[in-house]
Parts: sequence; C-alpha cells; structure tokens
Amino acid sequence: MLCPQCGLSETRVIETRTSDGGKVVRRRRECPSCSHRFTTYERVEERQVLWVVKKDGRRESFDRCKLLRGLMRACEKLPVPLDVLEDAACRIEGKLRERESGEVLSMEVGDLAMDELRRINKVAYVRFASVYREFTDLSNFAAEIARLIEEREDKHDNH
Repeated sequence: MLCPQCGLSETRVIETRTSDGGKVVRRRRECPSCSHRFTTYERVEERQVLWVVKKDGRRESFDRCKLLRGLMRACEKLPVPLDVLEDAACRIEGKLRERESGEVLSMEVGDLAMDELRRINKVAYVRFASVYREFTDLSNFAAEIARLIEEREDKHDNH
C-alpha cells in the first residue's frame, strides 16, 4: 500500500480489525520512511449496482463515500471517531443491499442515516435532520429537540 504522505510502496500493518460482522477489514498502517500512520479499509466489491432514486426522480448509483461524507459533516467538531462513522455507513449499506430491489429511495437512505446518528450523537442527529428535513426556522429545531428530550425521559422512566 502506498504511503499517502511520501509515496513509499512498502508500508507495514500495525493493527488489523474486522467490522460490520466481518465484512470489512480495517488496517492501521505505518510508513517506515516518514512514520506517517494511516488507515485502510478492505471490503468485498459488490457486483450488483444499487441505485438511489432522488426526490426529483433522477437515479444515481449508491456511493458509500458520499454517505460517509454526510455523516462526517454532521459530526464535525464533535468527539465521534471515524471508525464509528465507517461502521454506521457499512450498516446502512448492508441494510440497503439486503433488499430484493436494486433501487432505494433517497429518503430511505436519509432515514437510516438519521437512525444511526440518533444512536451515535444527538447533536449530530439534529444537524443532519436540519438539512435532511429542510428545517426552515427555529420552531423546527425546537420540535426535534423536544422529541429527543421526550425519548430520553421515556427511556429513564422505563429503567
């Protein structure tokens, strides 16, 4: 694997972990020349193209990197490790690929992303929801936050 810092082709693996139920291999690597550390992911290449149907009817192929960028943007400046978001993106993609149809609505992708973010970080969830649901004023934010507070209180009451 080429070092992204200096281009040396002989980097060494210092840690290997699996995620997403063994479907993804995450490797921490280090360059012996410049000591730069970086992470690589190995996954099976899917043969079936998964199509996402947008709100306006356009179709585009599913892009896990685009999904991950959206999750990362929602978590900017929050203490959420990248591997947690990688695992979330893998779970979302896995759920989408389990369906019989090779097409999914963009709304379904967004709903799954919101479910993951709700579990990972509530602030990231509200950020994502504000863009995804197109919040137009403070009352939309207030309603979503009130819903989260109610969920938390319900959990505490049931425990």
